[in-house]
Amino acid sequence: MKRGGDKFTIPGKYLLFILTIVAVALMVITLTTSLFSGIANTIAGFVVVPFQRGITTAGTWLISEADKLETIERLQSENDELQARVDQLTEENMQLTQDKYELNTLRQLYELDAQYESYEKVGAHVIAKDSGNWFYSFIIDKGLDDGLAIDMNIIAGGGLVGRITSIGPDWAKVTTIIADNFSVSGMVLSTSDNLIVTGNLESYENGVISFSKLQDSADVVVIGDKVVTSNISDKYLPEILIGYITTIESDSNNLTKSGTLTPAVDFEHLDEVLVITTLKQTVEE
Repeated sequence: MKRGGDKFTIPGKYLLFILTIVAVALMVITLTTSLFSGIANTIAGFVVVPFQRGITTAGTWLISEADKLETIERLQSENDELQARVDQLTEENMQLTQDKYELNTLRQLYELDAQYESYEKVGAHVIAKDSGNWFYSFIIDKGLDDGLAIDMNIIAGGGLVGRITSIGPDWAKVTTIIADNFSVSGMVLSTSDNLIVTGNLESYENGVISFSKLQDSADVVVIGDKVVTSNISDKYLPEILIGYITTIESDSNNLTKSGTLTPAVDFEHLDEVLVITTLKQTVEE
């Protein structure tokens, strides 16, 4: 190496040595970088990637559960709305059924009123009845203050229900023709043959009540004939329908017949009745 005006130069052997050192350093750096990169990739393969997969799976699950929860809430809301609508429709249907029943009852009473138009009548509601499945006696919401009296005849549905047996200012008790040992003088409408109709709750379990003392020597009375109240009845107005003959048999004396009849009134469902305000005694007078 020379100083002064001469140029600075590096001997060739030193330059070669320096370049060799630089090359080796670059090789070490490259190898080190590759090694750390491989180690990092390996660590990522075992740790980071599974962790990422877990995060992705968890996120997907959370989104799915959130969607399910939203769907459940929506379905629950829709179900509540549908249930409210069903309840409303059920209530409306029940009301329509009740209205139809009341309309049919009123229509039957109207037809019955027209059938016995010669008698004055008052409508009444049944407000209580004795225990049991059938209305063998019951209380109505009309009484002395409404001009009613004991022995006034009660009709409903298809015909005779019974008569008033006790009364108060605003109520009256009705005993029906199906009550045990409650008798009515009847008559076969087609033949005018007389008989006695007797109530029997045990028989009415089969939908019938008994009749006896039918005088039918000509054997003209048949099953299905109408039985009405007779003119000789002391409590009942004449020709009010009682029921229809269902069975007939000859008595042991061979002079009279007995059997059963189906009442014209449904004694299991009585809500409204008509009270005939004309008494049999008044008619006779």
